[in-house]
Amino acid sequence: MATTITAAEFHDHADLADWRVQLRRAEAVFRAPTFAGAAVFVEQVAVAADLADHHPDIDLRYPGRVHVVLTTHASGGLTDLDVALAREVSALAAAAGLVSEPATTIAFELGIDALDIALVRPFWKAVLGYVDEKTAPGDAPNGLVDPLRIGPAVWFQQMDAARPQRNRLHVDVTVAHDVAEARVAAALAAGGTLLTDRYARAFWVLADPEGNEACVCTWQDRD
Repeated sequence: MATTITAAEFHDHADLADWRVQLRRAEAVFRAPTFAGAAVFVEQVAVAADLADHHPDIDLRYPGRVHVVLTTHASGGLTDLDVALAREVSALAAAAGLVSEPATTIAFELGIDALDIALVRPFWKAVLGYVDEKTAPGDAPNGLVDPLRIGPAVWFQQMDAARPQRNRLHVDVTVAHDVAEARVAAALAAGGTLLTDRYARAFWVLADPEGNEACVCTWQDRD
């Protein structure tokens, strides 16, 4: 039976330097010299996944980048199965001469403020064609996810009072923990405003010049 682990426990493994935890998933990006070479690597990962009976999501893009996402769907997060397969994938990439680009991993979420989550959530589930995100037993459903695991996840933030002067939608941008502060600095240099860093390193709340909000997030300080 798989053993659940935290993001911090995953990153405690020094031999997993190719990987970054994003939204309860471990992600890695590898660059091959050619598109065909990247496709061969994808096939190798698929064979290894079948042998392990543990399967990642894989995305291949021109000119030769392969994005690999690991999570244990049955547990709704990371387990020792992901650690083992991450090691195998990294070994295959190194043997094939692929270059690791861990800082390029990124994940998006859409946050929706709501006074009555149960009232507005069905609309977004229907209009997006999404399904319920897995929750712990006894927890009320909140998040919505793309059943194909391609589109951004959606989550709902409970409001205690109407705030008509404030936007009700915001983007969560989850980045590799070692580039988060640089990403925040770049956003500020581009005209943004830091609304609060009270919750850093979990997230920084920023706004564009017209007040539209976005959070830069990492796995850190969440467990």
